Amino acid sequence: MRSVRADEYQEFAAARAGHLYRSACLLTGGDTHLAEDLVQETLGRLYVQWGRVRRADNPAGYAQTVLTRVFLAHQRRRSSGERATDVIPDVPAAPGSDSSLRLTLVEALAQLPAKDRAVVVLRYWEDRSIEETAAAMNASSAAVRTRCVRALARLRVLLGDGIGEYVTP
Repeated sequence: MRSVRADEYQEFAAARAGHLYRSACLLTGGDTHLAEDLVQETLGRLYVQWGRVRRADNPAGYAQTVLTRVFLAHQRRRSSGERATDVIPDVPAAPGSDSSLRLTLVEALAQLPAKDRAVVVLRYWEDRSIEETAAAMNASSAAVRTRCVRALARLRVLLGDGIGEYVTP
């Protein structure tokens, strides 16, 4: 029976790892190394609780919630000696992608406080409802709404009116 559960976990982890990594990259403001660490921590926690996770109504949502909580916990315990960098590695863009827009958005997200960034990623990248976002962040719906409004206002200031110049028709 244990090998069946292990196989189920491996299948789930393989299917969700890419999505978790992309979300973690957004949460970390483009820090790919930290994103990898967060995904590994998330997958480790899911493995330990796999019996409960596999019975959940939405295991993918459960995994995303664990990732968000791992990220927020990491932000709280970050040592003062660590310094995030604003330099994004030079990675070739996929054909037809809009890399300048993506880089601009990732840089703007990186300038938001961790909880604001988490709200924006969950609400607009993950397309979660206010209630789902509140549950993932252990916050009230009102707090999520307030953070959303403030984070979007801050992004508008950071991105300015010139964001349209990055969008290709």
